[in-house]
Amino acid sequence: MHLNPYGEYAVLLAASLADDWPTDRAGIEARTREFGMTMAFPVGADDHAGTRRVIDAWLEVVDAPSDPERAAILNAQMAAVAAYPRLTEHDGEGWHLHYRDELQTLPEVLAAVIAVGTALHLTTRGMSRLGRCEAAPCANVVVDVTRNGRQRYCSVRCANRAAVRRHRERLHAR
Repeated sequence: MHLNPYGEYAVLLAASLADDWPTDRAGIEARTREFGMTMAFPVGADDHAGTRRVIDAWLEVVDAPSDPERAAILNAQMAAVAAYPRLTEHDGEGWHLHYRDELQTLPEVLAAVIAVGTALHLTTRGMSRLGRCEAAPCANVVVDVTRNGRQRYCSVRCANRAAVRRHRERLHAR
């Protein structure tokens, strides 16, 4: 048996959905597969809009102005999706824990996985390890998974753009 804590991949999945919203439900489910979720979800009429609401609520955590406010928002989200952990075995993954009820919809599952994953990410890596890209005008989510905890940009492209901007500002200041 292995413990699947829904850690880093859940936060990266949420950031991916926030930064590049799929046009339909199939796109959401495909994205969950890209980030390691293997189980099938029953199709619901509100899956696309419901998942958008989950991501919008998660962005409140990302944009919280302080650690206590971030924690309060995340605690409320986890309380709303609370379920007893349960052992499960599916899709050849071996026995592992799910932090949700068995027959939940795609948005409900993602709300639980993303909330718990975000809590684990922030408590194990640091409360400041989630934010927005500092390369204006980019507003993508930055999930800091670096060793030193100093990731400020969503991509190498944005980091390079910010470096060029700083270089040009120094040249003009002379």
